[in-house]
Amino acid sequence: MKKQDFSFELPEHLIANQPCNERTGSRLMLLDPSQQSIKNSKFNQILESLNPNDCLIFNNTKVIPARLFGKRESGGKVEILLERIIQEEGKDKCIAQLRASNTPKPGAKIMISDSFSLTVIGREGAFFKLDSGSQEPLLELIEQHGEMPLPPYIQRDVEEQDKKRYQTVYAKEQGAVAAPTAGLHFDEKLMTELKNKGVAIDFVTLHVGAGTFSPVRVDEIAEHQMHSEWFQVPQSVVDLVAKTRASGGRVVAVGTTSVRCLESASVSGELMATSGETNIFIYPGYQFKSVDALITNFHLSESTLIMLVSAFAGKDFVMQAYKQAIDSEYRFFSYGDSMFIQNCFQSN
Repeated sequence: MKKQDFSFELPEHLIANQPCNERTGSRLMLLDPSQQSIKNSKFNQILESLNPNDCLIFNNTKVIPARLFGKRESGGKVEILLERIIQEEGKDKCIAQLRASNTPKPGAKIMISDSFSLTVIGREGAFFKLDSGSQEPLLELIEQHGEMPLPPYIQRDVEEQDKKRYQTVYAKEQGAVAAPTAGLHFDEKLMTELKNKGVAIDFVTLHVGAGTFSPVRVDEIAEHQMHSEWFQVPQSVVDLVAKTRASGGRVVAVGTTSVRCLESASVSGELMATSGETNIFIYPGYQFKSVDALITNFHLSESTLIMLVSAFAGKDFVMQAYKQAIDSEYRFFSYGDSMFIQNCFQSN
């Protein structure tokens, strides 16, 4: 299967550069692959599509202000986008993407402020390994000096509202450099209404990395290598999924990151509590083990995310839905509209 099979033309004005006034104010496309049905709705009506014995699994990762701006000792500007913070020999280091006029070499120091610098200590493919040399926790320094890492397709400066809106209301575990965007549509009121209806909720964690925006560079998608991300599925989620399935309810993953958590923890054929690194790549032909329905945003052309959604609902059906979304002027990407795929259906 070729990456071009997942290609579509998106008018630039359909890229959502700003969030809706209200989190639940986006549009919602309802997809039922078993009936080949596509309907238009609004996200604040999603309760109508959920049953009391369903469960929703959210990704509770928290976006850190992972974009930093600094200068080399020579004066050249450097933009840093953190991928993750790592521990080596009891000290904080980080893996990051760098943007500079000249590629920094090992030993190059990047000044973020008078009291905070990062030194290049090596390279790992497209990423650089950096060391702060500070005894202060690196995450605290990043919180002081970084800004929210809006995706590259949002062509504007970071605004004050992004600190709140590019973060889910249930964000808890610090470590992501990109938001799990399907969750951005939920506010506190809706979370309460879910519980009142009898829809159970629980949380997994996957720290979304900057690699989520990396393009597929090979024509044969089976040859693509996914970046690794840290994830965790607790025993409470395993128990809830089993209880939901036993009662005839659906396991609804909120976002592709929740899907990747659940399916990564199901590689043995049975969902198990686990944590670690995952580079699972889900594309058409994949057999889902732990997810019955999916809430997700509209994704980039030829991306691994649209491939995952196509594996879930069928490529031709998904591409048909995307065409209808474009014709109906849905808003795309992180701050855009959403879809609810109501039944897992294996197809082309």
